[in-house]
Amino acid sequence: MICMCWSLLTNSYCSKQFTGLTSMDISVSSLPVQVLPPVNFTLTVSALAQVLLHWEPNPAQEQNNSTIRYDVKILSPVPEEYDTGRTHSVRTAALHDGFSARVRTLLLQEDLEVCSDWLEANLPPLPGAAGTSVTNLSCVTRVTIPGNVSLCCTWLPGQGAPEDTKYFLFYRYEAHTEECPTYTKDKWNRNIECRFSRTQIKPGEIDNLIVIHINGSSQRAAIKPFQQLFNQNAIEKVNIPRNITISLQQNDLLAMWEKPISPFHEECFEYEFYLVNLKSGNKQILRIPSNSFRVRVDVSSRYSIRIRANHNHICRATGFWSDWSEIIYVGQNKLENSTAWMLTLLCVSTSCTFLLVAIICKINHVWSKLFPPIPTPSNKFRDPFPIDYERARTCTSSTETEVSSLAEGFSCSVLDDSVF
Repeated sequence: MICMCWSLLTNSYCSKQFTGLTSMDISVSSLPVQVLPPVNFTLTVSALAQVLLHWEPNPAQEQNNSTIRYDVKILSPVPEEYDTGRTHSVRTAALHDGFSARVRTLLLQEDLEVCSDWLEANLPPLPGAAGTSVTNLSCVTRVTIPGNVSLCCTWLPGQGAPEDTKYFLFYRYEAHTEECPTYTKDKWNRNIECRFSRTQIKPGEIDNLIVIHINGSSQRAAIKPFQQLFNQNAIEKVNIPRNITISLQQNDLLAMWEKPISPFHEECFEYEFYLVNLKSGNKQILRIPSNSFRVRVDVSSRYSIRIRANHNHICRATGFWSDWSEIIYVGQNKLENSTAWMLTLLCVSTSCTFLLVAIICKINHVWSKLFPPIPTPSNKFRDPFPIDYERARTCTSSTETEVSSLAEGFSCSVLDDSVF
């Protein structure tokens, strides 16, 4: 088949694809009637992040036993090109930055396909101040019970969003649209997280899209909405494996568990096995394709085990790994290690006991009662001339005074006798 584009203005054509022929084999005279572009091309927002493209055939177009189809090209936000025999098309896309598309007529006659000029239409970006949209939007789904899927989304406020901004989240799955019932707020009381405990999302579906739309309000600025599409497979967080049993059989460690809560069968999962030798400190993460595992271990050591799950590529695209299971311990260390621990514990206990006894004794003055002070021995041989040092000092002072007075008196008497 040959596809050619016919221009009414230049009366020329361009080849799109050739099968077995070259452009030199085609002459303008061999072309069919002129091909006219469609008319009344419109773009209508029919749901969150959903656009209805609609056009009408050109009433002046002659068909002449030819087949008419339409070539559609999405220009933004994500380029895409396809053809259809209908006069309408529905596309899902994030619309916060606008949407642009083209359509043209394709006329098929025998092995020749001729196309008209393009007809273009645009949707303007959603209104709002720059920098006020949310950023870092992240969403996770989880199968809580068979038949029910929860949804949790987190985001950051836009750098240009005022402190009084209120964000509101909506999700759309197929034809169902719902607003978030439960929000978590930041210190400025702005919504930054949303949780749906129950949704209309169908567990086990493959390649379905989940549309997230977040708008907002503020008294200081117009908040620009934000939309993002998530593949259902890519954001599902698998549940933790169930009923894990670990045992030691001779020199082997044997582990068994059940698949997580999920509509998928056992062969749709893979597992990671986290094994830690608590004696040597050696750590291993092993990828396991089934729900049982056997490995050779040192039976004289003690081990800790954790397991987590994810979908494998056989059934669907890989999503988020589950959380790790609770730690399970198995085995015990060698006897000498236990003895060392016992001796250490005994020494610590003994030291603490002695310290406690010492404190109690000090508080109750037991030491002074148990060990009273040794008295000084008495002297049986008394000094016949005991000296009272204080009295001696006083008496000496008085004696010296009396002697001095007596000397003065004596001197005067001698002088008088010598004169007469």
